[in-house]
Amino acid sequence: MSTAPSARPHRLGIRASGNVLGQPEARWNSHFLRACRGEPTTRTPIWLMRQAGRYMQHYRGIRAGSSFLDLCKNPDQAAEVTVYARDWLGVDAAIIFSDILIALEALGLPLEFTAGDGPRLAPLDGPAGVAALRDPLQAAADLGYVHEAIRRTVAALPPDIPCIGFCGAPFTLAAYAIEGGSSRQFARTRAFMYREPAAWHRLLERLVATLAPYLNQQVAAGAACLQIFDSWVGTLTRADFSEFVQPHLTHLISQIVDGVPVILFGTGTGHLLDLLAACGADVIGLDAAVDLDVAWRSLGGPQRISIQGNLDPAMLLAPTERLTAAAHAVLTAAAGRPGHIFNLGHGVFKETDPEQARRLVEVVHGG
Repeated sequence: MSTAPSARPHRLGIRASGNVLGQPEARWNSHFLRACRGEPTTRTPIWLMRQAGRYMQHYRGIRAGSSFLDLCKNPDQAAEVTVYARDWLGVDAAIIFSDILIALEALGLPLEFTAGDGPRLAPLDGPAGVAALRDPLQAAADLGYVHEAIRRTVAALPPDIPCIGFCGAPFTLAAYAIEGGSSRQFARTRAFMYREPAAWHRLLERLVATLAPYLNQQVAAGAACLQIFDSWVGTLTRADFSEFVQPHLTHLISQIVDGVPVILFGTGTGHLLDLLAACGADVIGLDAAVDLDVAWRSLGGPQRISIQGNLDPAMLLAPTERLTAAAHAVLTAAAGRPGHIFNLGHGVFKETDPEQARRLVEVVHGG
């Protein structure tokens, strides 16, 4: 936490000065949004990726008898698990319960989640598959159930707690579409990039044309911040990122409505952090493999960009004493500088004891 004045200029991702969206004053001046803007806070804000999930009994009860996709598409239930997790943990922000892959389903790629195997899609079939994707604006409109879930979530949250909306990044969604699911080597994706570069760029353009209105409609529904998950981009070299990804990611962020902080998160991205920051995000999310202090200083410090992270989520499986020490190590690395949002380096494991997650929040808040 910090009470020193912030010297950050309006730079990379600060889209506009002032409360241009007319947020309630308590929300605009919340610990979380102030940290996103690099402003001083009286305590370090914290939220957890996948804070509503299988580790919580309440979530498992809601899920009983319905599929994961059914829950994503039910605004009442999505809002309920979102708000419950926020309230129970005592974190400084809620993140809407949804999934990054629903944007691909809306574009016409059949999607299912299978027990033990995760998400499965019919693999995109080359340039012809790109041409066959649905109209981006119609796809974004068909995701209206997410916007309704955000509206209901915001109505149920305390006035000083922001709701985070999100989407998958163009590269990560393209890789899911081409691979038909998860992958270790992304061989199909890389072959597509190298052998069909024109079709690759058309695919990412189609994704950006879907994601930009989808995110802006989340803001219209009440989301006060947006996170872009580029979970797999860390598999690329700097040269490939610059050629095949960076122009599209930059364009997506540039299309987001003024006044809304954008968090850009990826795993295995230690070698890409400066390139990611140059895409225009306000906050860079770090995984647990990078040194927070070193990464932040290399990006110009809090005067240029905020940092989110970066406790190893496995620490939530450790004894409380080890968890507490690890949390303090992250706070020490942040050194009380403005613009730090505490989070995990990835999502909460399903094996996590919820009480450990709540204890982590208490530690970060100074308890």
